[in-house]
Amino acid sequence: MRAPLSWLREYVDLPAGETGRDVAAKLIAAGLEVETVEQLGAGLEGPLVVGRVLAIEELSGFKKPIRYCQVDVGDANGTGEPQNIVCGATNFAVGDKVVVILPGGSLPGGFRIGARKTYGRMSEGMICSASELGMSDDHDGIIVLPPEHEAGTDAIELLELVDEVLDIAVTPDRGYCLSMRGIAREAAIAYGLPLRDPALLDVPVPNGHGHPVQIEDRLGCDRFTARTVTGVRPDARSPIWLQRRLQKAGMRPISLAVDITNYVMLELGQPLHAYDRSRVNGTIGVRRARAGEKLTTLDGTKRELHPEDLVITDDGGPIGLAGVMGGADTEIADTGAAAGTTEIVIEAAHFDPVAIARTSRRHKLSSEASRRFERGVDPQATSAAAQRTVDLLVLLAGGTAEAGVTEIVSPSGPHTIKMRADHPDRVAGTAYGRETVARRLQQVGCDVYGTDELTVTVPSWRPDLTDPNDLAEEVIRLEGYENLPSTLPRLPSGRGLTERQRLHRRVGRALAGAGYVETPTYPFVGDAALDRLGLEPGDDRRRTVRLANPLSDEEPALRTTLLPGLLAALRRNDGRGSHDLALFETGLVFLPTGEETPAARLPVDRRPTDEEIASLRAALPRQPRRVAAVLAGAREQDGWWGKGRPATWADAVEAARTVAREAGAELTVTAARYAPWHPGRCAAFHTVVDGERVLVGHAGELHPRVVKAMHLPARTCAMEIDLDLLERASSGVPQAPHVSAFPVATQDVALVVDGSVPAAEVEAALREGAGELLESLRLFDVFTGEQLGEGKKSLAYALRFRAADRTLTAEEASAAREAAVAAAVERTGAVLRGA
Repeated sequence: MRAPLSWLREYVDLPAGETGRDVAAKLIAAGLEVETVEQLGAGLEGPLVVGRVLAIEELSGFKKPIRYCQVDVGDANGTGEPQNIVCGATNFAVGDKVVVILPGGSLPGGFRIGARKTYGRMSEGMICSASELGMSDDHDGIIVLPPEHEAGTDAIELLELVDEVLDIAVTPDRGYCLSMRGIAREAAIAYGLPLRDPALLDVPVPNGHGHPVQIEDRLGCDRFTARTVTGVRPDARSPIWLQRRLQKAGMRPISLAVDITNYVMLELGQPLHAYDRSRVNGTIGVRRARAGEKLTTLDGTKRELHPEDLVITDDGGPIGLAGVMGGADTEIADTGAAAGTTEIVIEAAHFDPVAIARTSRRHKLSSEASRRFERGVDPQATSAAAQRTVDLLVLLAGGTAEAGVTEIVSPSGPHTIKMRADHPDRVAGTAYGRETVARRLQQVGCDVYGTDELTVTVPSWRPDLTDPNDLAEEVIRLEGYENLPSTLPRLPSGRGLTERQRLHRRVGRALAGAGYVETPTYPFVGDAALDRLGLEPGDDRRRTVRLANPLSDEEPALRTTLLPGLLAALRRNDGRGSHDLALFETGLVFLPTGEETPAARLPVDRRPTDEEIASLRAALPRQPRRVAAVLAGAREQDGWWGKGRPATWADAVEAARTVAREAGAELTVTAARYAPWHPGRCAAFHTVVDGERVLVGHAGELHPRVVKAMHLPARTCAMEIDLDLLERASSGVPQAPHVSAFPVATQDVALVVDGSVPAAEVEAALREGAGELLESLRLFDVFTGEQLGEGKKSLAYALRFRAADRTLTAEEASAAREAAVAAAVERTGAVLRGA
């Protein structure tokens, strides 16, 4: 909303020395978002005057029309003689009144004007266009003024060229500030000055002689006022002051009737519509659209109406989209037309905000009217807005107001809120007192009754005030957010991070230490991403929670896996030149069970009960926390130290082991087939939770089809594991390692097994057979070759033995090694290599 300071001063007697920035500071302190203060006419210097064109000589021989004009500027040039001016515009004639800047003047932007020779003639000044004066972006021609203005009149004052305009970003809860009335109310409160409310008008009593109106949908339209003005001059034009106020507010002057309705809308915040009565066929109605109905709106677009659209009708069908845009069939004829409009019906109505918002979005048609109705319009301003429009049409267009007044009002009472007098004190953490609370609420427009328990009647122009917290916010913002004390909450001693939070942090630090970069992504997903992952139609990960109002139509659901977001981040970084990548994310996934109950609407004036909180939780899907990692490119770089190596499926598996170590859980690794991983390079992780073996995640190399579909680097690898299950499988708080003072005995063993035997199974057998003397076991080599035989592989392990109370003998270490080998031979069919 653009608010000219000169217009604002009509309703509030601001101090004479207050600048736009001063007013902006006050409004910002009151909670409004003033984005800019525009200085109109900055750099403009006179003499800038009204001139009358006396003669025009057309100059030939140039590529464009050039005219040599004699212009009477009165005594502004000090001599009274006409000014000779060269001009390239052709939209004026002899006798027209124009705007002239004389030598010595300066246009906005520091463009100095002087007498100079051009096109072979001496030009003593310049005839100005609207764009050159900063009035608008109109470059079509120069300004032609009404004939009643005398030559030599100061045009700076006449055209109100010097002003300040506050550009305010109105938030959805402050729709009343989409009007000069609302902004003036905030300014009056900020300065402690009285408000001259432009809506306080004498309005005639409704009678049965007005234009007939019938409302079928009282929920969609609870108030409708119709007034009629006859005898309107078709050639009447908007006066300069009206045009300038519209331009400063960011609107384009069109015709007198339309300009007046726009002006009243800006002034009072009530959208209006003017109909040519000769084009309205009978009774004006308000109803929902019917199947198959169509309407051509004022923008020339033919629209197919939806049954939920609220429409204005006459006996012939729809004539407008209620609260959004009128229809072309009842449009006011252009000013000056031969068959111009002489009888105008004014509509001022109040429509349901939700219905207007949905219609606007459905038709992708946002208008100044719909923006206001969506945010809430004062329903009691319809009569005043209609009367103000009638008064201006009578004053400026020579019309006559008909005595008939139609007003249909659905019965409704004022909205009241009960609130403890100290509720704002408890919300803000400071002491305002009952008198301050009552005074601030009365300034907003509320009626306040009571002492300890207040009964507050909300004004009709504040539909956003619905509960005690809204009233507390009004008190706090008007008292000044900057006056709130800075206090820190006092937390009870003995509390800190939960075990889940500690594990989350440990996992993040461990992965970061392993070279991974944390990359939080959006928790949204679409069917296309799941298709690219190669998930089957019946896969549980395709059962998603759909958002009622998604940020993107391409991602309308909550994620069931972390991989789509991470892989998209990897693809973007790879496309921008970072080819060696290791990314990870820790976050929630959302897994619906189908047993969720509808969510209850919780109260805002008290703490919800335990039963209400439990019912809300029952409406939520399962939300386990997971860890995922993706790798591509080189895992180790080439350098003077030697040759690097690429990231492989083994690195993804090791990432899962890193997470499990931080959780203190034991993982069992087995081969698996699970999308989106390569069927021959996929590992499944199991652990024991509450005595049962459960699947906790997968890792490996992605399937080539997935890599191609998602445009990922070749051989991209990924891991995803359930952190909550690992926490449940944890053996407790990680213990510090015991450091023995006795030496270690190292024994190596190489076992030949079938290629299908997992290394983890061999490792488990070695651990079990070695017994308690085994300190650690590490696989350091995997070998395959012709000498081993078809389908065989050799696994070489380093076994470290140590006793806590003595130095082991060679016989004890060898015996432990042989026991480990024997267990592996028995359980896996292994053969000791070289035996």
